[in-house]
Amino acid sequence: MTLLDHRAEGPASAPPLLLGPSLGTSNALWDKVAPELSITHRVVRWDLPGHGGSAADLIGAGATVGDLADLVLALADSLGIERFAYAGVSLGGAVGLHLAVHRPQRLSSLAVICSSAHFNGSKPWEERAAVVRREGLAGLAESADARWFTSGFTVPELVDDHRRADPDAYAACCDALAAFDLRDRLPEIAVPTLLVAGRDDPATPPAHLREIADAVPGAALVEIPGASHLAPAQCPQAVLTALRAHVGGPAGRGMEVRREVLGDTHVDRAQARQTPFTARFQDFISRYAWGEIWTDPTLSRRERSMITLTALVAHGHYDELAMHVRAARRNGLTPEEIGAVLLQTAVYCGVPAANSAFATAQRVLAEEDCAS
Repeated sequence: MTLLDHRAEGPASAPPLLLGPSLGTSNALWDKVAPELSITHRVVRWDLPGHGGSAADLIGAGATVGDLADLVLALADSLGIERFAYAGVSLGGAVGLHLAVHRPQRLSSLAVICSSAHFNGSKPWEERAAVVRREGLAGLAESADARWFTSGFTVPELVDDHRRADPDAYAACCDALAAFDLRDRLPEIAVPTLLVAGRDDPATPPAHLREIADAVPGAALVEIPGASHLAPAQCPQAVLTALRAHVGGPAGRGMEVRREVLGDTHVDRAQARQTPFTARFQDFISRYAWGEIWTDPTLSRRERSMITLTALVAHGHYDELAMHVRAARRNGLTPEEIGAVLLQTAVYCGVPAANSAFATAQRVLAEEDCAS
């Protein structure tokens, strides 16, 4: 099967994030956002059929948003990606809504940007499709700036993408938009959902995003002042800030987990020692170690404590070991289970390492007994 053309960035082991484009653009729509997101995610941005590098014959007349969603899932399958965060603009956002309703098990989160649960009925899209099939895209591309950006702003590369798109594939995408209406299914969406609206967007104004936010349980809405329809290209920093908080988990959640595992006393002491020189490192620890790794539900906190104890013994980090013995007790391990973990390290990390580890753990557990 021919796949959608795509561009992958970021570590292969990082959490996957798929980025969908707007009609008439290519994955270059994400040029000012994707590289930053790829620091913490495996970012995969894809092209619509007949746009960018994707083959035009991947869809035909009468196509649906469901057909596009199937192509996205085929791409994810080919890359070995089972579950992923998803963000999409306009038609790309509609694909995300379709996935959230029909294939929710594939999504870890959803961000819908400058999009809608419906696109103002079928007639305007049927008319546009007919014009494009008859006259091509040159004339329509001339009005791209007015439809996509506020006055005086443009991204020539994206306008060129519009002009070079395959007319038949573009028209088929118009067919998909004409038939799309998920308003009655929005309350079924259960994945964490973010809506991002461009306050000056004439195509999908904020009211369209607000309609989704009001219907999807727990959804959040962000409005970006000065942004029109292609917000990632016009206001990339605002979009980046919203997406980072949504797909990466805010540092606040990491701090919450850090306190739950290590205790308020330790975290308060660490924060008191924080300086401008160490502040970014502390933020990194809260966001990455505690906000992403320790919040991953694949392993329980008990299991993570056992793994952490073993790793600390293996590398001789006994000060950190003392802290994590306390954390292991807080995560539900008994002194006997902690001893069993350390005995296991004697086999695989060496007796001298385990000897030091037992001494550290015994001291910490004795302190806890005295405190109680």
